[in-house]
Amino acid sequence: MKKTLTILSISATLFLGIVGGAEAQKSKVRYADEQMTLMNYQHAIEIYEAAYAKKPNYATAKKTAEAYDQVRNYDKSYEWWKNTVGYEDAETSDFLNYLSAAQKSAHLDEVESELTAKGVNVDSLQTSLETFINTKTKKKVKLENAEELNSDGSDFVLTEDANGNKYFVSDRGATFTQKMPGIRIDGRNKFFSEEGNDYTGRQYFSVYKQNEDGEISEIISNIPGTYNFSDPSYAKEAGVLFYSVTRDIKKVKKDRDITVQPEIYYSNVTPEGTLEGFMPVPFNDSIGYSVMNPFVDESAKRLYFASDMPGGMGGYDIYYSEYDDEMNFSTPVNLGAPVNTEGNETHPFQKDKQFYFSSTGHPRVGGMDVYVADISGGMVSNVQNMGMPINSIADDFGYRELEDGEIYLASNRKGGMGLDDLYTIEEMYKQFLARVIDCEGLVITDSYMATLRDNTQNGNVQTQRNGKGELSAELEPESDFSLKITKPGYFPITDESITTKGFEGDTVKREYKLSPIPYQLPVFVDIVYYDLDKYVIREDAKEALDKIADIMKKYSFLDLLVASHTDSRASDEYNITLSNNRATAVTEYLAQYNISADRVRLEWFGESQLVNDCGNGVPCSEANHQLNRRSELVLEAFPDPTKQYEIPEELKDQDFCNPEDIFELLQDEINDIPTIYFDFDKSMLRSVHKKELERVAIMLKRMPNLMLYIEGHTDQRGSEEYNQTLSERRADVVKDYLTNRGVPGERMEEKWFGKTHPINDCNELTCTDAMHQLNRRTELRVGKSSFTYTGRQKKVDT
Repeated sequence: MKKTLTILSISATLFLGIVGGAEAQKSKVRYADEQMTLMNYQHAIEIYEAAYAKKPNYATAKKTAEAYDQVRNYDKSYEWWKNTVGYEDAETSDFLNYLSAAQKSAHLDEVESELTAKGVNVDSLQTSLETFINTKTKKKVKLENAEELNSDGSDFVLTEDANGNKYFVSDRGATFTQKMPGIRIDGRNKFFSEEGNDYTGRQYFSVYKQNEDGEISEIISNIPGTYNFSDPSYAKEAGVLFYSVTRDIKKVKKDRDITVQPEIYYSNVTPEGTLEGFMPVPFNDSIGYSVMNPFVDESAKRLYFASDMPGGMGGYDIYYSEYDDEMNFSTPVNLGAPVNTEGNETHPFQKDKQFYFSSTGHPRVGGMDVYVADISGGMVSNVQNMGMPINSIADDFGYRELEDGEIYLASNRKGGMGLDDLYTIEEMYKQFLARVIDCEGLVITDSYMATLRDNTQNGNVQTQRNGKGELSAELEPESDFSLKITKPGYFPITDESITTKGFEGDTVKREYKLSPIPYQLPVFVDIVYYDLDKYVIREDAKEALDKIADIMKKYSFLDLLVASHTDSRASDEYNITLSNNRATAVTEYLAQYNISADRVRLEWFGESQLVNDCGNGVPCSEANHQLNRRSELVLEAFPDPTKQYEIPEELKDQDFCNPEDIFELLQDEINDIPTIYFDFDKSMLRSVHKKELERVAIMLKRMPNLMLYIEGHTDQRGSEEYNQTLSERRADVVKDYLTNRGVPGERMEEKWFGKTHPINDCNELTCTDAMHQLNRRTELRVGKSSFTYTGRQKKVDT
């Protein structure tokens, strides 16, 4: 009996011990849960880990992982989520959190492989994980640790006053540990510790000042009972510093069950950088909700801030309040979508037309990322993640730009000096911006190929189009670049002058004009004639062909079109063959000048394109038949419509948007527009000049944008009135001939000058017949512009 009682006693003792241990374990977890609600996260983590070490289970592992998420320790978060998903109780949300923690702790590739091997659809998880973005997208900037400002604690949010003093936040100093008290019912303690910040286990945050000599000193808040003192934002015109504080409040209306929240105050700043006086903003509610992270935009007289006040979209939202010169503040306005989300949006900042903030609710790289948006008229749009390395797999916040262009960012990324460090951001790369325009000066938005090469680094540079259709890229510093732009049917553009060597600006800007290639542009016309039933090149034709050969050798972008014809005296079949032979004869003649047959394009028409009425059976003079026995020679620039031509070196300075300019340039060199001469007191065309006008007619028909300007003149023998009329008839006869050859009248402009513009002034000289002959003329000119002469003008027939 005694033995039985002993066994029962031992069993009871063991049972009570087990039950007591289980209850103690549950008490620890409950206590840690209480600390989580009080935002004493670090203390809660210590208790969770102790409880898990005593009795490992899914629930405690998950709570520990969630607590590490709260303090943004992503390496530990990753370890505990990895632990959590190892339990059979793990849910889909746990795998999502595991994947997110892996991304933030640089284990993403490893976890993707692990989950894929287990048959988990990682792509589906990433689609479900709204915060997941591509971490391989990098912005080309350099981040440097601001070592002169940082400590082994947290250092963040920087501003600068009018005297060059920099203000930032830090909890530098001693740390403390909080011991778990005995199990007690009153486990909720919402008061701030006298020792330090329960959230971090470090000293309370305070604002520090760095003067222009680099000396750092603490700014003492003059608000009674200040614990946390942070988030400085300086209003230069008002000389006022806005900031956040949490105060020592023990009870409100005898109620000790309170949670103290941060508030926004502002104070005047002395030239020495100390604070004078303090005033709260009217929408503070230290017991009801948080008001923190002030940023003042003096140009719009707006105070932006973060708050979890009722009516928001999620955790912390960004609000603004407008103020007047007497610092009267309006009712806060929630900035709304697309800035605010169900997550936390904090640390607003504005510079020019860009609005910056931090968020845990937008797609992100790490825990908290920095975002940039456009702001216009107080409205924010086009929110974009600023990408890596501005954002990291850790937390990044408090983006600030100073007036001198310095950029600061706070981050708890690996490799820092403390918990949160201040970093400077420097653009490693210069920006390249080019407008590619058409002949109308409009930016070309349809397809063209742009190849930008870094000649110093020996590699290609990626280009893209911005919202305006402009070409943009990021350029390495101290490098030379070359750019080539191509588009079918247009001359390519090559720019070898792009460089960032010694370039002190931010953006290398260029403007390029893409000009269409004027395919098959006629620039010179001549005609060679043949004897009856012959295709041998005559002596009188050789001079024209020799000249064409010289021009083709000089300009490689010119080819020759040969269009050959016959008169009507033979059968159609015979004349087709004869005209073909005449075209071939031109090719063979040019071969002696090493002009390749590939550069000569042949056409033959037999008797189908007579220049006059000398058709079959029509009696005609031999001179008129001669006009039909011909090969029209047309020098064409850029003759192959399938070829992508480079701009010829000889025409580098030409505007190809006006191909007539090219024609005029070559005409000035060729100088072959004829002058028509007349017999004394006559206005009839000589036979030789009909051949000249045939060339002009071909030229005008092939160049539809050219005008012909016709000037009639006489010699000085006769009255002014008679000579005025005679010069008019001489201009008319030229126009009439060309009209009959198919040139529209509206493309010809006549002027006549009688004897007022002689080549030889026979009133001052004793002129020979030859000198008089030079005065009896009609001068021709082709071009786009009108005459500059003054005088009576005949109305053009249309």
